Amino acid sequence: MAIVTQNPDEIKTSETVSAFMRRFGIAKLIARCGAYKEKGISVFELFLAIFQNVFADRSMYRQMKTGRWDHDFSKNTVYRFRNCGKIHWERFTALLSAAVANVLRPLTSEKRKETFIVDDTLYARTGYRRTELCAKVYDHSDGRYRKGFRLLTLGWSDGNTFLPVTHRLLSSANEKNVLGTVEKKDCRTLAGRRRKQAREKGTEVMMDLLKSALKAGHRADYVLFDTWFSNPKQIAAVKDLKMDVIAMVKKTGKIHYRYGGEMLDIKQIFARNRKRRGRSRYLLSVDVTVISGKQEIPAKIVCVRNRSNRKDWLAILSTDTTLDETEIIRLYGRRWDIEVFFKTCKSVLKLSSEYHGLSYDALTSHVSIVFARYIFLAYLNRMETDERSFGDLFYAVVDELADITFDHALSLIVSALIDSVREIFHATDEQITALMNDMLSRLPVHLRKCLRAA
Repeated sequence: MAIVTQNPDEIKTSETVSAFMRRFGIAKLIARCGAYKEKGISVFELFLAIFQNVFADRSMYRQMKTGRWDHDFSKNTVYRFRNCGKIHWERFTALLSAAVANVLRPLTSEKRKETFIVDDTLYARTGYRRTELCAKVYDHSDGRYRKGFRLLTLGWSDGNTFLPVTHRLLSSANEKNVLGTVEKKDCRTLAGRRRKQAREKGTEVMMDLLKSALKAGHRADYVLFDTWFSNPKQIAAVKDLKMDVIAMVKKTGKIHYRYGGEMLDIKQIFARNRKRRGRSRYLLSVDVTVISGKQEIPAKIVCVRNRSNRKDWLAILSTDTTLDETEIIRLYGRRWDIEVFFKTCKSVLKLSSEYHGLSYDALTSHVSIVFARYIFLAYLNRMETDERSFGDLFYAVVDELADITFDHALSLIVSALIDSVREIFHATDEQITALMNDMLSRLPVHLRKCLRAA
């Protein structure tokens, strides 16, 4: 709690956050996801305090220790709220992002394509032995096993703004790789289903995330993902949802496409064709057929040079054969938005460092709240056509939410006292100086320093 409450005439309060909460009816969205109070503090008040906590200059624990926690509830209330397994946090993120996307949609041309982007990132945990469902998970970015979770994320992009839609913290299906505790929950409950999905394959969970996004009101023309999810079965499953796929093709001999009446892998297709030379944006473009069971899906594969290694090449597959090669490359380039999103969440919004809960429900709630903060910053950036980075916007909100400092508060009190003495007793400047010197001599040393600095 601040020593002196802020005066709205002196320091600007959190008008930006409040306006965002009102615009999108955050209180109603939380209630729709199963969060309601049984007694005492309102759920929205709890959510708002946690949401704004990252913009403070210290953690909740440190605020309580230093007397800066200005809320009427304790840390135990916050912990109970975070640990509640009845709140559908993934649905809350999906509903909020859908509401924001509906506001942003009229700002772009109707010809611009909307895309879903799927990727995962490592969510590392240090106290992994006590963290529920924490496991050794394979981090395919560097080819090593790490301790924590794979944070599988589905995002939405219109080419200008990226919004996280929903997520899942993936553990391991292999019992030997699970290092943390495993709590048994009724699989008919939300908490039980959540834990069951945490042990499923990432490709299966990806389809659940896409269905949840569509159910929440999102829509997109294409689904973008990298080689980790690129296989015929996955492509056919996305097509069943009435969306096209633009994905990086895995260069392996295990996946074959029908080309020229034969079943060939991507390396064989590349070797059999003459490449475009010169400064062309792509090396090769061929029409193939993706076969999954009885499904046959026409597709186009575009091969491009690898920027990291000019002697290497990459292949991008599109199930929309009407797109030209340049448009396929351009649309797939949006997939980088989710990498920037992961970096922002970890470095600016403290995804990995702010909260160290041990239950799987608490970690799920933390991820959703961090994603909600990113949606808030993305909305600000787009609506204000702000050219600042997300880090700059973050610190701008920090400055807006900052409490009044102690020395500033003390200076205001002394200034008011001097004005009152001058008005009531008609004191001269010499008398006021003598009064101030006498008062300062009676104060502790650290208070004198504060007043002199102010």
